[in-house]
Order: sequence, then C-alpha cells, then structure tokens
Amino acid sequence: MEGMKELIKEGVIKGVGLSEASATTIRKAHAAQPITAVQIEYSLWSRDVEKDIIPTCRELGIGIVAYSPLGRGFLAGNFKKRDDLQEGDWRLDNPRFSPDAIEQNAKLVEKIEELAARKGDGCTASKLALAWVLTQGDDIVPIPGTSKLENLEKNMESLKCELSQDEIKELGDVIPPESVVGNRYEDGHHTYDKN
Repeated sequence: MEGMKELIKEGVIKGVGLSEASATTIRKAHAAQPITAVQIEYSLWSRDVEKDIIPTCRELGIGIVAYSPLGRGFLAGNFKKRDDLQEGDWRLDNPRFSPDAIEQNAKLVEKIEELAARKGDGCTASKLALAWVLTQGDDIVPIPGTSKLENLEKNMESLKCELSQDEIKELGDVIPPESVVGNRYEDGHHTYDKN
C-alpha cells in the first residue's frame, strides 16, 4: 500500500481498490492508504459479505463494486439443470452448479420468477435480482458481466424496476443465504479470508 500511495502522489493512479479482501485486510490497507472501492461478489445468493465486509466499507467510506450480481447468470433463470451449460463452461466446475446443487438452487430461482410474474409489467428474474442489489445502498454499484448487447440492454431495464420495501424484504427472504447449496468457488480457489 505504501507503493500505491507513492503512485497516487506521482499522479500515476487516482485511487486504490481491493478485490475479495477481508474486513481485516480492508482496515489494514485503508490505514496505510485510503481505499476507493472494494470489489466483492454480492447478489441474492452471495450475501456472506453483509456481516463484516459491507459494514466495514461503509464505516470507512469505501465504495462497493458488486460483481456477479446475477449469480453467474443463474439468478436470471438461464440454467435450470446442468445440461443447460455447454461443454467447457467453467461453471461446470463450480460447486453451485454441481448436479445436486443446481437442482436445489433452481428451486430458489423459481421463487424469484414467481415474484417477477406477480409484479408483471415485463419484470423478469434478472431484473428483480439486479434491482434488489441496487436497493442495498447508493454505495453499491453492481457490475453484471455480459458479452451480448442484448443482455446489457436487459440489465439496464432493471433501473426502471422499482421495488417497495415489502418487495425488497420478500426477495431477501426468498433466498435465505443458508439455503444456497454449494460454495462460491471450488476448494483451493482464493477468496477473502473471513477472519
């Protein structure tokens, strides 16, 4: 961080961000050089960061960049079974897409789809999932990944999806964090230290 501080002084960079950092690491880094943003996975099915990381960022005034707000496409209802994934898709190695996990997790997505159908007006599971992340705070910016313009345009429509406080709560309750089957990554993949 001291090296990054020097780069800021020299005008080479404007700010410093961290990715997948624990609350402890964020505090240590921020003490050496104020952190601009922390990138974390955050969605209806990845909410473990609500306990320590998001509160730490808010306490320190650090912005949050939420990657995979659509749960790697799963919350959009794109994958109901493993056969929906093409050979070579990296998700085939992801624990949340294992045969047992995908079957159980698909039931959670069905609940989001039911809420979207009830809301009507062209609402979809993906719009609801993104809209939910957008309601979690002005300091959170979701970055749904897409390689298709059509999907980008659909993602932008989530900005028009207004949620009431009751709907926000219901969406959060539909997928309790403990109900998601499978880890975010396979064993051995580096993620933030939860300590």
